[in-house]
Amino acid sequence: MDVVLARNWWSLVIRGLVAISVGVIAFVWPGITLAALVLLFGAYSLIDGVVSLAGAVKAARSHERWLVLVLEGIVGIAIAAITVLWPGITAFALIWIIAFWALVTGMFEIAAAIRLRKHIAGEWLLALSGVLSIVFGLLMVAFPLTGALAIAYLVGAYAFVFGILLVALGFRLRNWSHFTGPAPSPTAMPAR
Repeated sequence: MDVVLARNWWSLVIRGLVAISVGVIAFVWPGITLAALVLLFGAYSLIDGVVSLAGAVKAARSHERWLVLVLEGIVGIAIAAITVLWPGITAFALIWIIAFWALVTGMFEIAAAIRLRKHIAGEWLLALSGVLSIVFGLLMVAFPLTGALAIAYLVGAYAFVFGILLVALGFRLRNWSHFTGPAPSPTAMPAR
């Protein structure tokens, strides 16, 4: 059975590469200002949301389930809009925005992994990235006043590991879709 996520493996790879880039930037320039961190997170959230919406469009065209992708895309774009419209946001508010985004994203990823387990063996990577997102969100809530530098490192570590998991899942889905191939057409079936 051909799964829309396997056909759109590239979207996971793109999301993963963007996340890895955000992680590397946060570690290379740990002294970035809070405003830069807000804009960096906003850019990542926007790209993540747009890619999710693009996946939803493809899923809808294929008559696959698309609601979770739409919701994840809307949340990502909304969070990006909040961070851009209020660049002077405080570190405390930024922590709550990032925590909310990570918790919602994590729940959607775990839900998608549960649906995928019927079709592929590598769904645990998506579930693990969902669990990582939820743990990250909970850590942000538990330690809200750790300072901008600690936030940069925490965001960087999360984004880097999350990105690696998404890239691994994307390539695993790519390989899976190559082995399953399209279903034979009814005209190609032998007559009885």
